[in-house]
Amino acid sequence: MKRLTEFSDTHQIRIRLAYYPPYHSKYNPVERLWGVLENHWRGELLDSVEKTLGLARSMAYKGIHPVVRKVKKSYKAGVSLSKQAMRELEKRFDRKPDLESWFVTINPITKLG
Repeated sequence: MKRLTEFSDTHQIRIRLAYYPPYHSKYNPVERLWGVLENHWRGELLDSVEKTLGLARSMAYKGIHPVVRKVKKSYKAGVSLSKQAMRELEKRFDRKPDLESWFVTINPITKLG
């Protein structure tokens, strides 16, 4: 949220975010893909990286085979903020009543020119 707020300020744009509640897989193509992959595996024991990658490569979703590769790089976790810093950011957000966790608007701080 911190980086989105900074982006909003830098580019002077309003950002509206709408999150799907957890477990709403019908709205998320990646979640549907996992279901296809599980059916493709048919309970196979995934006992090696090679077997897992091979099965993933051989599946198809809507007639398309995925590009599959093992990621070896470590990625840094997201930016962590203190509770106080997050409270300050929250002052900038407009949240939809009764759906506070799922809809947020970030308004930029207007630059005086």
